[in-house]
Amino acid sequence: MSQSAHLPLRTGTLPRPHTRLAVLVVAAATFTVVTTEMLPVGLLTSVGSGLHVSDGTAGLAVTLPGVVAGLAAPLLPVAARRVDRRTVLAALMTLLAVANVVSALAPAFGVLLAARVLVGVCIGGVWAVAAGLGVRLAGEEGAGRATAVIFSGIAVASVLGVPAGTLLGELAGWRWGFAALAVLALAVAGLLVAVLPRLPAHGGMGPGAFRGLLRIGRLRAGLLAVTLLVTGHFAAYTYIRPVLERVPGIGAGLIGVLLLAYGTAGVVGNFAGGAVAARDPRRALLLICALLAAVVLLMVPAGGSPAASVAVLVVWGLAYGGVSVSAQNWVMAAAPDAREAASALFAGVFNGAIALGAFTGGRVADGHGAGGVLWLGGGLAALALVAVACAGPRGGRPGRYVKGAATGAR
Repeated sequence: MSQSAHLPLRTGTLPRPHTRLAVLVVAAATFTVVTTEMLPVGLLTSVGSGLHVSDGTAGLAVTLPGVVAGLAAPLLPVAARRVDRRTVLAALMTLLAVANVVSALAPAFGVLLAARVLVGVCIGGVWAVAAGLGVRLAGEEGAGRATAVIFSGIAVASVLGVPAGTLLGELAGWRWGFAALAVLALAVAGLLVAVLPRLPAHGGMGPGAFRGLLRIGRLRAGLLAVTLLVTGHFAAYTYIRPVLERVPGIGAGLIGVLLLAYGTAGVVGNFAGGAVAARDPRRALLLICALLAAVVLLMVPAGGSPAASVAVLVVWGLAYGGVSVSAQNWVMAAAPDAREAASALFAGVFNGAIALGAFTGGRVADGHGAGGVLWLGGGLAALALVAVACAGPRGGRPGRYVKGAATGAR
């Protein structure tokens, strides 16, 4: 084991204002990568027509980075186990800027997909590293709130990032959405270097850490539920634009506004779900799974009414907004002494499910239309509800994770 494996984690060493700023900058990094990941959802029709591919094929721009992120999340922390985490995050954000520039200039769909491979590396790496930084930046007492803020970047990406990129794409063309994200990624990279303290890697994490984690039955149950829930969500949500365009009275110009309403509800759901999950992750996931199964299936009959479609979409955002923070609490309660390894495994499964959902939804969308993806998404959410219910009420509270996190993944 390297000498770095014995270094203590830097926790609670920053003055309070600096801690808040550092946590916000890390949240800005999660916001930027998730906005980049999800931007093709809002621009799906424009990208498809601009590069002469179908909506289902254009969905590969979401599928491919999810596949790569699912692989990168567990592998990158192992490969960079001796590298300062500030350096890792800044390098990933710089790479993200390059990928967005290539996406903006892509002359063909194949070039866009090549750029999205780089996006996948950035997504997996940022998720895996950022998820464990709350305790290192804010200390044990502030770790819960810091981690919630870091993960809020995911929900805020739905509120501000994707709708803003969609609106910019509608006004100036889809390429400008990617160009704007390139500028943002470079700015965040500079802030990470300027604001974060040195965060030496505590090392010692190898592939064996993941094998050990997968022996924990409750962790396996949580990861299964995440796989089903996130796959179902993205099977349907990746194609939400074609779904909404088929609703009478909802034109292309309103899609950005509706996605903004969805994202706003998602932020509320993020903090509401986090509050419930802090006490009982199982209860939070049961409620989320039940709501998602209901609203995604209700989107089918609601398609004939603009008002009903908007109402269902808002509840959809409210329910899905709590998924990441609730699932993270479940994972951390199941593996309280393996913080970075568990976060990396969770990020890998989560992003792999995004890819699987977008890919499966694309095949269903091309073969069975918008209604087919909604039936698929709702059905998988219902199976996730069964998986959580069968896991039983046993298991530790998330607070145990925060106290045990300082030991790291040995």
